[in-house]
Amino acid sequence: MGALLAPLQTETTPATQIPASVPWALPWVAVRQRFQQFHQNISLTLMQQVDGWRKRSGVISCLNQHYHNIDSEDANSRLIGSWGKDLATRPPRDVDVYFVLPPEVYYRFQNRIGNRQSALLQEVRGVLLPTYPATVIQADRQVVLVSFGSYAIEVVPAFLLTDGCYWICDTAGVGRYKVTNPQAEAQYIQDVDVACNGNLRPLIRMLKGWQAYCSVPIKSFHLELVAAEFLLQSPWRLHDYFWFDWITRDFFAYLYSKASASMLVPGVPESVLLGDLWQSRALTAWNRAVKACEFDQSNQVDAAGEEWQKIFGADLPRRPQWT
Repeated sequence: MGALLAPLQTETTPATQIPASVPWALPWVAVRQRFQQFHQNISLTLMQQVDGWRKRSGVISCLNQHYHNIDSEDANSRLIGSWGKDLATRPPRDVDVYFVLPPEVYYRFQNRIGNRQSALLQEVRGVLLPTYPATVIQADRQVVLVSFGSYAIEVVPAFLLTDGCYWICDTAGVGRYKVTNPQAEAQYIQDVDVACNGNLRPLIRMLKGWQAYCSVPIKSFHLELVAAEFLLQSPWRLHDYFWFDWITRDFFAYLYSKASASMLVPGVPESVLLGDLWQSRALTAWNRAVKACEFDQSNQVDAAGEEWQKIFGADLPRRPQWT
């Protein structure tokens, strides 16, 4: 792994307010509006949120009736992933949810031979099939995937442990249970977001836009961990959207430096390997962001927008609405 082609630029501190009466008198005139509109464009609409909640509620209700003999759309469940951390973006992705099974289910499957975890996932799939006969339902690795038209609900069968962690299935090989702590993961995102003036969640949503638009082969969870670590040390972390050109530019350089590194997972004694298949895309994004920042500083709004769109796609406006 080599070094970046050029060091990050050192720039003077930009003005934080643009007087409405002289919109072109100061540099960086389009940055705040551009990134505000970008974040609005990729945030879930109310209808998308309601749609996701309804589909998730239907699946949980079905499982609660079977396993707990109760009529509830949310008991014994926990949203995880982007929905559990308030990081969901549009177009909508999967809704990930833990469904907590009774302890007796664990002991029942412990009496079996073979891959118990695979058998458990197949049982949960079988419970859902009568309620959703026209829906594709698959069981794989850790989840039961219920593929609705607008959303897929990824159900993770789980057992709640006394310390607040969970056992979830891993069907690889002979099968095993894996310890997870989604509450600690969500709290970590919340804590860093608060410490960074509410900038972490918008940054992660924007980076997911880059991930999707440029087909970046990095897991969303890994992107979240790197973004949180990066922002905590960023000198711009306490500012607002006016600084998101530099924040995103500097993130790509930081990500590039993390190739083949490992990151600690909050709440459990585990680390994940980031790999390096995405490194060339991070370098490309950084180079384009450097150009875009230079254009924005000199108020070449269209030229900057073209460079930003090469990174984030058309959800980021080439020219903010007011310009």
